[in-house]
Amino acid sequence: MFARMHIGVKLPHTGTGVPATTVALRARELERAGFDSLWVSDHVVLPEVIASGYPFSSDGKATWPTTTPYLEALVVLAAAAAVTERVRLGTAALVLPQRNPILLAKQVASIDAMSGGRVALGIGAGWLREEFEALDTPFDTRGARMVEWIELLRDCWTGRPAAYSGAHYELPAGTLVLPEPVHDIPLYLGGHSPTALNRAGRLGDGWLAQQALPALDPEQLAGETATVRSAATAGGRDPARLHVVLRLVESAGRAETIARRLGDLALAGVDEIIVDVGRDGDAEADHAVLRDAASSR
Repeated sequence: MFARMHIGVKLPHTGTGVPATTVALRARELERAGFDSLWVSDHVVLPEVIASGYPFSSDGKATWPTTTPYLEALVVLAAAAAVTERVRLGTAALVLPQRNPILLAKQVASIDAMSGGRVALGIGAGWLREEFEALDTPFDTRGARMVEWIELLRDCWTGRPAAYSGAHYELPAGTLVLPEPVHDIPLYLGGHSPTALNRAGRLGDGWLAQQALPALDPEQLAGETATVRSAATAGGRDPARLHVVLRLVESAGRAETIARRLGDLALAGVDEIIVDVGRDGDAEADHAVLRDAASSR
C-alpha cells in the first residue's frame, strides 16, 4: 500500500499564449481545482540558436522555440504566493549555479515567509552553456559551485551564516541574512546523470526527475530512484526520507493517460508528479481524474 501520490501542476508562465496578467488568476484557479503544488520553470535568457545538447530528448535537441518568453521564476512564485493560501510552491528546476547564492537565499526566504512556509526549491546544475555565458557565469565549474551553493543556502536560512571560504565563494563573518524562512525549505536536486543522482542522494531532500509523457519509462525511473537512495545510504542518510518528484512534460490534456500510469510510477518510487494543464476551465476536470486515480491505488 502506497501513500497517496501528490499531484502538482506547472503554473503557466511561459510562452506567447500566456498573458502575463493571467498568472495570478491561474494560480488561484489551480489551487481551487485542488492541486497540491504549483511549480515554475527557469530560463533567464535563451540564445537564438541552441548549440548545447538538451539532456531530456533522445536527439539532444531542445523541444521548444528559443523565442519562448519566460516570466522570471522567483517573480512568478512570489506572485503566486500572494494570491494563494494552501498550495505548495516550487521550482522545477531553478538553475542554481547561475545565481548569487546569498541573494537567492534572501529571495527564497522572503517568499517562504510571505507564503507562510510553502516553498520547495527544485534545483539543477544546468545544461545550456550559452545561457551561462550570457550571464557571465562559469559553465565548466557549475557542479562544484552547485555543491557550495547548497551549503551556503542552508546556512543562510539560519539567519546567521558562519563565515565561509570555499573555492568559489567567500562570505565574511558577521553576515545576517534575514528574515529566516518559516520552515526548513526542502531542496530537490534534479538531473539524470550518475553524478546528479549521486548528488541528490548525498545532499538533497529529494530528487527531481523529468520525463516526457509519451516516452514515459517507469523502469528507468525505478533504477534511478534506487541509485539516489543508495547514495543516501552510503552517505549515512535515511533514504526513506527522500521525496521523489517527477516533472511530466508534454502532458497537457492527457489526464486519463497519466491516471492509468500512476500505479507504475508509485512502484517506481515517485511521490509527487508535476503535470501540465491546458486551457482555462480544464484544471478542475484534470485534477478530478488524477485525484480519483491516486485515491484508488
